[in-house]
Amino acid sequence: MFIMEEITEKKARVRKLLEDLELDGIYLKQTGNFAWITGGGCNIVPLASPMGVVGILITANKDFAVCNNIEVARMEKEEQLNAQGYEIKSFPWYEDTERALVASLSGGAFGADHTFPGATDISAKIDPLRYPLTPWETERYKEQGRLVALAAEETLRDTRPGETEYAVVGRLSQKLWAQGMDFVVAFCAADERISLYRHPIATNRQIEKRAMLCACCRRNGLIVSITRFVQFGSVPEDLKTIYHDNVYVDCSMMAATTPGRPAVEGFLAGIKAYEEKGYPDEYKLHHQGGAIGYKARDYKVTFQTEEIVQENQAFTWNPSITGAKCEDLMIATSSGPVMLSEPQIFPVLTMQKNGYTFRRADILEA
Repeated sequence: MFIMEEITEKKARVRKLLEDLELDGIYLKQTGNFAWITGGGCNIVPLASPMGVVGILITANKDFAVCNNIEVARMEKEEQLNAQGYEIKSFPWYEDTERALVASLSGGAFGADHTFPGATDISAKIDPLRYPLTPWETERYKEQGRLVALAAEETLRDTRPGETEYAVVGRLSQKLWAQGMDFVVAFCAADERISLYRHPIATNRQIEKRAMLCACCRRNGLIVSITRFVQFGSVPEDLKTIYHDNVYVDCSMMAATTPGRPAVEGFLAGIKAYEEKGYPDEYKLHHQGGAIGYKARDYKVTFQTEEIVQENQAFTWNPSITGAKCEDLMIATSSGPVMLSEPQIFPVLTMQKNGYTFRRADILEA
């Protein structure tokens, strides 16, 4: 069930942009933007597509949902777009009239969050509207973070030597779908594949001594990104050192992610932490993460990043040292970072950084 105060606030953000850009309409059709402005709605048919099948058109005085006739009934009854103040305008699925309909309803110059005939692509201007999470989104995200951590940890807890990477991802998928979630990314790496590849797409490789599970899990448009490890038997001391050093880098990045400050400060804090622990070049082997929300990463932070961290903006840094990786969800607040995917059944590794205490998942010994 949507919350009207949330919908009203988000429409106001779009209308402010409409005014700033001197446009007559803004058309949102990306799956993340649709979920955002409808308070968690779904315009997805193909799961892997970044573009939905229903668009939201905001003008100065009216709000429309634009779709072909196939989607009308579900948009009315399940997504409750009429109750959110949208007038649903449809066209026959067999006629290519979406462009003409949107142009007519806009009544003048309009922008879109994607390449769309007759529109100005203003996706770079729209993205920042999503960054400050509303209180309602934060509550949904907290619950989702807990559920994702639990699903990932239960999946690895139940993993056994001889099982394939495919089977592990399949079990995670079952747990997620039972909670109304899917994933936009899922990796499982066994043994040497953890060190060999930064993006270890699951294979039929059988697990022997250890496994890493990484996933970006989506519900109501919001995405939680997480990584967990399991070791069969005692964790070797060299791996324990690398993993704990990697957690230190991640906590350093989280602690430096401060509202009102450049996002690059978190990135630079990570590079300094890599150097402190003796791994000065590891950051070059994989991106270090960044802002998250309705995309797996709203932006990946580099030396050139100019974005400023917003109050109540979500971040997932994902530093890695060959053989180890860290990844959890946090929200940046003026009171400090708030972790939303703390360990649920895994052993807890407590770490202090810049006056903040972090509860992180350690490697599970199974």
